[in-house]
Amino acid sequence: MNKATKQISKLFAAMAMAGVASYSMAADTIKIGLAGPVTGPVAQYGDMQFIGAKMAIEQINKAGGVNGAQLEGVVYDDACDPKQAVAVANKIVNDGVQFVVGHLCSSSTQPASDIYEDEGVLMITAASTNPDITTRGYQLVFRTIGLDSLQGPTAGKFIVDSIKPKRVAVIHDKQQYGEGIATAVKLEVEKAGIPVAAFEGITAGDKDFSALIGKLKRENVDFVYYGGYHPELGLILRQSKEQGLNAKFMGPEGVGNADISAIAGEASEGMLVTLPKAFDEDPKNAPLVAAFKAKNEDPSGPFVFPAYAAVQVIAEGIAKAGDTDTAKVADAIRANSFDTPTGELAFDEKGDLKDFSFVVYEWHADGTKTALSE
Repeated sequence: MNKATKQISKLFAAMAMAGVASYSMAADTIKIGLAGPVTGPVAQYGDMQFIGAKMAIEQINKAGGVNGAQLEGVVYDDACDPKQAVAVANKIVNDGVQFVVGHLCSSSTQPASDIYEDEGVLMITAASTNPDITTRGYQLVFRTIGLDSLQGPTAGKFIVDSIKPKRVAVIHDKQQYGEGIATAVKLEVEKAGIPVAAFEGITAGDKDFSALIGKLKRENVDFVYYGGYHPELGLILRQSKEQGLNAKFMGPEGVGNADISAIAGEASEGMLVTLPKAFDEDPKNAPLVAAFKAKNEDPSGPFVFPAYAAVQVIAEGIAKAGDTDTAKVADAIRANSFDTPTGELAFDEKGDLKDFSFVVYEWHADGTKTALSE
């Protein structure tokens, strides 16, 4: 039994002593739907979510499960497509699954969460950062990651205070996540009096960005912020270097993937990215990092630890509620705080974390990164 498992065992032992874990579940297993992209262009991010959630399930089960029941993760592929996400949400409901970790992309999470709220399914997203997801008064929707309304200003403040560009372009992929974070950055930059020479949308899946790059060159842009995911930005970086656009680039956690270096090569060197703290570098998480590495899994992805924390919050919420009734579990989650590998988590009435911070990193062509802010 490793250190992380011992800590979980102590947690549930303490709950039992308090009478919380004395409730006997009718079922031998509690299913948790793990919803996100197994296929599609951002499946790498889905992998991060899945390995984090599965590790939490494994370790909680080794520590005795939840109120005598074992957790079972069931993977559902939404391909980061809103229509497929709705189909997945309906299948989760039909399968009788009451708890979900997911979805990953904000544009998938929002329509899926409509169904979960209506059907009494409790959802915790470990990756969707668009603020709109938690502004609708839903009681069964939570997240273990920060919001773009925090990430955008973090990026914007760094641009204004540290980069001090003369002319900025803000580009996005016209999707809920990408356009939302891009708009937040645009507002922050404009507030500081820095001209935004272009605010442009591209289409996800596009391959040729020559026209866009030509426009940025004509506008004498020296800094580009991109809201979206790594496949498109990787191509924009590479083609910008080839076409002589001499500008600094920055993006959100959706571009912080080693595959961007595979796409852009040396053009990815020096890119800036906002990411959650590197939880895998926290000494207290060393036993958990070792457990991932023993499985040849990479614990460094931005959604790995938040997904682990999401499962932990669900499990402890069930234990504290003494019930799998999702309304009772939601109440327990809001009423308590949770000591997780991502820190002490507490939730506000909307289901958002009361405290979360993003860090600005400099990206390197070999896929590594260096923290530039705290």
